[in-house]
Amino acid sequence: MTQGPLTTEAGAPVADNQNSETAGVGGPVLVQDQLLLEKLAHFNRERIPERVVHARGAGAYGTFKVTADVTRYTRAAFLSEVGKETEVFLRFSTVAGNLGAADAVRDPRGFAVKFYTEEGNYDLVGNNTPVFFIRDAIKFPDFIHTQKRDPYTGSQEADNVFDFWGLSPESTHQVTWLFGDRGIPASYRHMDGFGSHTYQWNNEAGEVFWVKYHFKTDQGIKNLTAEEAEILAGKDPDSHQRDLREAVERGEYPSWTVYVQIMPAAEAATYRFNPFDLTKVWPHADYPLVEFGKLELNRNPENIFAEVEQSIFSPAHFVPGIGPSPDKMLQGRLFAYGDAHRYRVGINADHLPVNRPHATEARTHSRDGYLYDGRHKGAKNYEPNSFGGPFQTDRPLWQGVPVTGVTGVSVTPVHAEDNDFVQAGNLYRLMSEDEKERLVKNLANAISGVTRDDIAERALTNFRQADEDFGKRLEAAVQALRG
Repeated sequence: MTQGPLTTEAGAPVADNQNSETAGVGGPVLVQDQLLLEKLAHFNRERIPERVVHARGAGAYGTFKVTADVTRYTRAAFLSEVGKETEVFLRFSTVAGNLGAADAVRDPRGFAVKFYTEEGNYDLVGNNTPVFFIRDAIKFPDFIHTQKRDPYTGSQEADNVFDFWGLSPESTHQVTWLFGDRGIPASYRHMDGFGSHTYQWNNEAGEVFWVKYHFKTDQGIKNLTAEEAEILAGKDPDSHQRDLREAVERGEYPSWTVYVQIMPAAEAATYRFNPFDLTKVWPHADYPLVEFGKLELNRNPENIFAEVEQSIFSPAHFVPGIGPSPDKMLQGRLFAYGDAHRYRVGINADHLPVNRPHATEARTHSRDGYLYDGRHKGAKNYEPNSFGGPFQTDRPLWQGVPVTGVTGVSVTPVHAEDNDFVQAGNLYRLMSEDEKERLVKNLANAISGVTRDDIAERALTNFRQADEDFGKRLEAAVQALRG
């Protein structure tokens, strides 16, 4: 900031910023003190609505570098050659906690990356888990209501959490992941990230591939036990934010190696799992990880409110060569995120420096609205027109098979192993004995807080169906805790 006299918001110099104007010494304050009124009025309006989910977050800028040729799969310009670099902004977050919540809690972590490409901003809005609790966006408001404060008690209630999970068996896979060792990362730097959803890549020839993104931490995986997290959350609620900021300040830049799983479009209908189901993974034995990039964070935001709190991400922000899939959760998010940002930050949120394109410019016919800055001046605001200005390209961002999968009468393909429990059981059986013991202990502690027997029993039934041993051990642990 430039040095010089303090001024009002209108630029007039301020003579006294320590005392309000009064009618004589010790008299009542005068309404003519416009500096006082201006400061109080601004203070009353400094906050914007916090995010309904992912409110608690931290972020940093960096670069993404292409390390392998993937042009046979996508025509995205920022992936067009090995060695090419693109500026990024990455926001980490917890999901359920509010803006003032602690970082070291058992909760999925948001992992949202904004690529400032020459073809516009590409937002990859994922988590640190490859799956999620539900597969259909119509259930998302209900799910989040169970994670937030109960309307009567004002607290998060175990009854609500496990009632919903027990009645939504598709959540079993993610719950098993969440209550395992990776449920509480030691820091944002020491966890993986995932696009989670299935996305579409298409190449210059128009061929379509379904893909899943993986960001593998180069710092190594580090997690906290429930006991360690409880202590840290109380001693240092800002632990994850502080760790990220200080690592970048030290020049100890965190990085992730970026991979993709690639499925030819024709294989989707007959794959053994529904490839568009967010509660499922694609086993690496079926579709191996293909490395294609390196992401490094090397610059902290200058202002948290302007650059982290007001940052916006939307899964609908695609670039040519990348598009959506029929994933029902993704389809819902394509609407919900943009709608949330237009409400929370404002219709011109995309004009803010952290949100606007950095490697190109946005050329639209959108005008006016709250805080519109007049950037278009007197240019025409419609298309087509005969005065010049932005025009359509006539080439879709994505192409190939219809993204909805609808061809007349829609028939859902039958996937051989497509049930709600098989992958949760597979995950449990992959764990070491120590990992299983911690998983059972964490889940039992949570379920023991349920007050209704039928809710607890439904939750246990889901885990029994995932794996008989899992269910038996969990039931015994819950009974021991509940007496």
